Amino acid sequence: MKFRLLPLTLLAVFGLAIAAETNYPLDAPAPDGRRPGGTITREFTPPPLHDEENKDIRRERNYPEQPPTIPHSIRGYHVDKNANKCLTCHSRANSARAQAPMISITHYTDRDQQTLAAVAPRRYFCTQCHVPQQDVKPLVENRFKNIDELLYRETSPSTNGN
Repeated sequence: MKFRLLPLTLLAVFGLAIAAETNYPLDAPAPDGRRPGGTITREFTPPPLHDEENKDIRRERNYPEQPPTIPHSIRGYHVDKNANKCLTCHSRANSARAQAPMISITHYTDRDQQTLAAVAPRRYFCTQCHVPQQDVKPLVENRFKNIDELLYRETSPSTNGN
């Protein structure tokens, strides 16, 4: 029974020996990711956050089940287990008064597909799915084509050889 733990113990000791090795070259280049340059040991100051868009217009969705993006700033919004600032405008009771879109009925359905009187706990934390947008240059090129564009290309005479 004592020998069953031997491989695990040896692996742990080997891992600790590797982790303890701190003889990294101080000027080794870091991998060029989204913030290129620098070295492994030097940390960069992150770029400043840009202001969130505050256009208050509905954006087109790219696929049917895409959660809508948030068209206004939510900086300072308080969302925790006791309070949800989003619901002051988007709940069933307040959406007409606030002239805000009411949250989907799916947000009132629990994991057992039972419709509740209040927002379901699994849908309570809005920013799990809905995100504000920032007016910044994309880090990578977006080549996404929505279904309408793909169908148009498929049926267009100029692209199918007719």
